Amino acid sequence: MSNKLRRLNPKQAEAVKNIGNPLLVLAGAGSGKTSVITEKIAYLLRDCEYDPASVIAVTFTNKAAREMRERITKMLGEEYTSGLTVSTFHTLGLKIIHSELKNLPYQRGFTIYDSEDSINLVKEVLRIEKVSPDFADQFRWQISTWKNAMISYEQALEMAENDLQAQAARIYKAYDDYLKVYNAVDFDDLIVVPVNLFLQNPEALERWQNKTRYLLVDEYQDTNACQYTLVKQLVGIRAAFTVVGDDDQSIYAWRGAQPENLRLLVSDFPTLQVVKLEQNYRSLGRILKVANHIIANNDHIFDKKLWSDKGYGEPLKVVACDDPDHEAQKVVTEMLHKKFIEQATYNDFAVLFRGNHQVRTFEKAMRAHRIPYKVSGSFSFFSLAEIKDLMCYMRLVVNPHDDAAFLRVINTPRREIGAKTVELLRNFADDKMLSLHQVIIDHDVSKVLPARSASRIKEFAQWLKDISTRSKTDAGDIILRDIIRDVGYESYLTDSCKDIVSARKRMENVKDLIDWVKSIEGENGERTLDHQIAHLSLLDLLEKNEDEEESDKVQLITLHSSKGLEFPHVYMVGMEEELLPHVASMDEDGIEEERRLAYVGITRAQKTLTMSFSKRRRVGAEIVERKPSRFLLEMPQDELEWEGYNENKDPAKVRERGKAHLANLKNILG
Repeated sequence: MSNKLRRLNPKQAEAVKNIGNPLLVLAGAGSGKTSVITEKIAYLLRDCEYDPASVIAVTFTNKAAREMRERITKMLGEEYTSGLTVSTFHTLGLKIIHSELKNLPYQRGFTIYDSEDSINLVKEVLRIEKVSPDFADQFRWQISTWKNAMISYEQALEMAENDLQAQAARIYKAYDDYLKVYNAVDFDDLIVVPVNLFLQNPEALERWQNKTRYLLVDEYQDTNACQYTLVKQLVGIRAAFTVVGDDDQSIYAWRGAQPENLRLLVSDFPTLQVVKLEQNYRSLGRILKVANHIIANNDHIFDKKLWSDKGYGEPLKVVACDDPDHEAQKVVTEMLHKKFIEQATYNDFAVLFRGNHQVRTFEKAMRAHRIPYKVSGSFSFFSLAEIKDLMCYMRLVVNPHDDAAFLRVINTPRREIGAKTVELLRNFADDKMLSLHQVIIDHDVSKVLPARSASRIKEFAQWLKDISTRSKTDAGDIILRDIIRDVGYESYLTDSCKDIVSARKRMENVKDLIDWVKSIEGENGERTLDHQIAHLSLLDLLEKNEDEEESDKVQLITLHSSKGLEFPHVYMVGMEEELLPHVASMDEDGIEEERRLAYVGITRAQKTLTMSFSKRRRVGAEIVERKPSRFLLEMPQDELEWEGYNENKDPAKVRERGKAHLANLKNILG
């Protein structure tokens, strides 16, 4: 056994060394799955002498992929890892699309639509179909659901049970037709397109199966139907793979995740072996006992029971509060007390909540007590207006058929091309089923536009043609600087900002973008704008909700976003019926997913866990009485200490708690 493997426990080492069969590693919370994946990649490259270019590791976030690659490179060095693919599913999909472009109906420089672009395109389709844009979100969600389930619009139309469903299918087709006209793909297409390519092109499939000697997949329980199909396609009959997952942490059904993919592995790969990682390296024993107890109420594909050798720990607290304001004050007060007693830092603490609407009350309490905090996902560099403007300019330069980008920049900065002109141009393009760029290039727009507007449109088209030509040879950062200069963007920022300080700050953001573009190189060292904008567009999509700031702040984070994280001290708030479990999840499947969500929250805690709920909460215009979550009542009650709810008033216990509190005060005071 390699010296490296001696750091692993027997089950972890078994998972690493098993390469002769398809393998499922059932990895409980805090069981060291990342170590297993990275050690296994190292084992394949170092001990088994696999070519790095033949090993692919896939996960769900850009951050996780980056950290995994960094760990492997630190372990082995660049000589072992050059050519290794460690990426998200969507980044891998983009790589396949770029590699197989000649076999796909897209041109070089295709655009990747983000959620805003997709919604706007759906709205455009709805406008043409004379359907209210108020339903755009629902239609976009339905289209995404169909794509992830590998349901074509023909199948969707055939499955329709009423006029509304049939209409959704028609909108789905029109939406996809327009994407092709605009030489664009949406986020879901980054998986759907490779899957469909492999279904229709055996040569391309064989090419990628030969490239994929071994495949590793992290967070496998979060895969949807389309992602699982891609996995099966890449591994083929060789079935050389390891997937790591935990059905107890499957909490993303709402975005298409299918925990039953774990069950499908058994039938699809009869020689599948299962290794269970049950030793937890994160939490104290009492926390794990409560977690095991609650999750045992769910049906299981595979049984497991987490355990720890870290000691047992203090009882878990359950605090009943009068209302959300009282709850926030209780949490903040206890947090400050614990911070002082244990000499903890603020980033040792996390407040976990079911819905974003809960966070404002806690923000208010944190500010009142001058506690620094961070709301997870509250900032995105790519959401800044100046960055979105310039990203759209770059997208348009590499793909002039990108109507979403065209519409954002055509009058930014102002070119005296008004909304009426744009509307006339859009209607003309819709009638011809062409992109806006095709219309202004191939048609005499002076016939449908006022002369002055037509002239300005033509000027813009000529500029776009010139700079698009230069972008094929000049470096991307040079092209971006040219865009900023040509359109007078710095002057525009100065004029549109309320003061010079704001303008200067926004221009600093622009300079950061230029530096970022300059730093991006393609696989063959090219620095052309088409490769750079594709990289940035995907990064935007993958990291919209990732704030890289490292500082001493309390984390305010949803239960969904907390997965994969850990904190010494955790507060799970709003543990009430109709909030956790959520009122919209009261059927059997919904309750099981909500219970898994509670399980994820509990297993984030390393040392202490405090759970709280409000006895009363405003719902709409009414104040309603609330009951504690059923999940609190499912927990082993002898492991809990309740406060403020059916509290035991035994005088001896009151005196005991009083003495303990007095002793703590004496310790504080020396």
